Amino acid sequence: MRDWRSQARPCPLAPARGGAAPRPATLALRPCGLPVSALAAAAAMEPGASDKPEMAEVLPQHIFDRESLEAYLNRHLPGFGAQPEAALAVAQFRSGQSNPTFYLQKGFQAYVLRKKPPGSLLPKAHKIDREFKVQKALFSIGFPVPKPILYCDDASVIGTEFYVMEHVEGRIFRDFTITGVSPAERSAIYVAMIETLARLHSLNIQSLQLEGYGTGTGYCKRQVSTWTQQYQAAAHQDIPAMKQLSEWLMKNLPDNDNEENLIHGDFKLDNIVFHPRESRVLAVLDWELSTIGHPLSDLAHLSLFYFWPKTVPMISQHSYIQGNTGIPLMEELISIYCRCRGINSCLPNWNFFLALSYFKMAGIAQGVYSRYLLGNNSSENSFLFANIVQPLAETGLQLSKRTFSTALPQIDTAGRMFAQTRKGQEVLIKVKHFMEQHILPAEKEVIEFYAQTENSMDKWRKPLVIDKLKEMAKAEGLWNLFLPAVSSLSQVDYALIAEETGKCFFAPDVFNCQAPDTGNMEVLHLYGSEEQKQQWLEPLLQGNIASCFCMTEPDVASSDATNIECSIQQDGDSYVINGKKWWSSGAGNPNCKIVIVLGRTKNTSVSRHKQHSMILVPINTPGVEVIRPLSVFGYMDHFHGGHFEIHFNQVRVPATNLILGEGRGFEISQGRLGPGRIHHCMRIVGLAERALQIMCERATQRVAFKKKLYLHEVVAHWIAESRIAIEEIRLLTLKAAHSMDTLGSAGAKKEIAMIKVAAPRAVCKIIDRAIQVCGGAGVSQDYPLANMYAHTRALRLADGPDEVHLSAVAKMELQDQTRGLAARM
Repeated sequence: MRDWRSQARPCPLAPARGGAAPRPATLALRPCGLPVSALAAAAAMEPGASDKPEMAEVLPQHIFDRESLEAYLNRHLPGFGAQPEAALAVAQFRSGQSNPTFYLQKGFQAYVLRKKPPGSLLPKAHKIDREFKVQKALFSIGFPVPKPILYCDDASVIGTEFYVMEHVEGRIFRDFTITGVSPAERSAIYVAMIETLARLHSLNIQSLQLEGYGTGTGYCKRQVSTWTQQYQAAAHQDIPAMKQLSEWLMKNLPDNDNEENLIHGDFKLDNIVFHPRESRVLAVLDWELSTIGHPLSDLAHLSLFYFWPKTVPMISQHSYIQGNTGIPLMEELISIYCRCRGINSCLPNWNFFLALSYFKMAGIAQGVYSRYLLGNNSSENSFLFANIVQPLAETGLQLSKRTFSTALPQIDTAGRMFAQTRKGQEVLIKVKHFMEQHILPAEKEVIEFYAQTENSMDKWRKPLVIDKLKEMAKAEGLWNLFLPAVSSLSQVDYALIAEETGKCFFAPDVFNCQAPDTGNMEVLHLYGSEEQKQQWLEPLLQGNIASCFCMTEPDVASSDATNIECSIQQDGDSYVINGKKWWSSGAGNPNCKIVIVLGRTKNTSVSRHKQHSMILVPINTPGVEVIRPLSVFGYMDHFHGGHFEIHFNQVRVPATNLILGEGRGFEISQGRLGPGRIHHCMRIVGLAERALQIMCERATQRVAFKKKLYLHEVVAHWIAESRIAIEEIRLLTLKAAHSMDTLGSAGAKKEIAMIKVAAPRAVCKIIDRAIQVCGGAGVSQDYPLANMYAHTRALRLADGPDEVHLSAVAKMELQDQTRGLAARM
């Protein structure tokens, strides 16, 4: 992964309205444990509350000596005094309710300061030294947290202990519905969040050197006891539900109350900073309640919005979650979490953990109100929390009596798995119409153009009708449909669109959805630097240039990608590339301007999967020699720029052309290949539909042995078997697309490997049957079948041969079976 820590910015956050949309974010804190959407809704009852900025002047009760702080930081914080003429600016995060949190700005340097609140505090609360300790341990191993920089236990500096950490820029979603993004991105955000939680719970406490950070076994019992005591110490009235819930929890402690994992204690959407453009977690915030304990407490806390009481102001979540919005069902979140951790998704005592979480939330709300009464709370709306303690407790009591099945309901999954979003349905209809009205009628003209130019200098040029079709497609918004960040389409959405475009060999290019450009654009979008995106991604997205991808080599068995020998060696502020590549798709396109090369940046001290890198090479760079085009079964793929052998002889490019970093080549490849394989497979499903159509038309027209071909049982069976095979591979590919949408590339690995074997095999058989039904015409230029067969047969080698994928599927299946056996024992 790239370094997620942002550079400091010269200005604080702009004002934003409460809770409705994703915002640029720093470490904005809220009442520990309470969904901000609830607070925002409650605060909105007060006139003008939603217009208040997220950061403002320091509240009177939290004012401290800025000069004293600045003097201390000048002495102890490296780099803080780099601009001595700049004054220290301080703003307070208005949403903070627990440990007051402040934005510090010194010239172009930005930090976040977190301190204890003033006044009388509840026992064992506000231990900011613990926050600093756990963040330091997590940061050291690369877990996404803000970098902790400085801890001060000298209360004389600003009146309390405090610590300073890096300012992380990104998006914090204040509302669990994440309005303003596509369902696909919304789903990806939830998946990234749950994967991060699973990663946290998989960490080893000993390797983090956090032994003694928590008491150890008996976490659930301690939690019930601690929160009961804290509630009783802060209670302002008698709430029977709190007493009943406390008693029920103590009587129904889990039998396995011996889990010892690092837990966050307040893990949920608005405690996470996401990348400004990607569905990627940059930092997990607010570690005040972290400890060693039972991981299901975090998972339950994350799931509370599914049951939020209607009497507490909040967006009505039930209808929203049930709709096709991208928010996973609770069972789906649990399934992803358990899969990432390798544990059984049937969770015992799930009702206990949900009830415990609501009990804690009610206790926290009571504590917020108690601090309001003491006058040391950071929000003037804290008095509203007095009214939500009872409904939270009552909800917890109701959940304690429910029986849950956390296993993913198979029938529900099948019903939801392949549903398109509304936008996906609309775009698919438009694509089908465009194909019928414009692309298919132009097919004959395009084929004739290449037949006439096959032996001329224009053989790599595209006919003018293609440019006209591209302009029309772009005008209708049918452009870059493959990239979710641009199109707002899910993988399932685009998979069905790819099937439609697969019916004509040049259709993907009309929509700027043609390989290898699609894969290269995905690489630059996901892993490219801002400079690389500006120079190469933007022109590719506009369709102004084309690209090429160089991986396979003639001198080594490239099915084992670690054999790749093309060298990429650093020389000062440059990299020098030497090697031979072939099957480099797109190099013949006159518009091809940039090549992505996979090569070896040799480092024998790391594993063989970390010795390769990807680098950008402009095709006109001295030393890049395009040797010859390669044919596929005798066909030259003129339209798509062909497949070429390319030699790199002392090719020198700037070091800034390296993508992501040295040794990250295979990491990038996995991110590139997942969606691309789904697109390939769905396109050949469309190809199979076309072949079956030709087969059926021929079978109803031709007579052999005194009857139509379709009346011969063997031909009828071919037609039937072809339809069955198409339905099978379509469902399997859509399942892979759904897994990409909900689990990400890593979670869809097995499905992607399976479709790479199943789809080309099945489509080859279908096309072969169609050729047989067409007889001699089937292998001639009068039908597209021979070309279709050559293209599809080549896919059994592209992105790795069948045998590699079969080995990968077998390995993953054995691992899954082993986990299942262990879970049953």
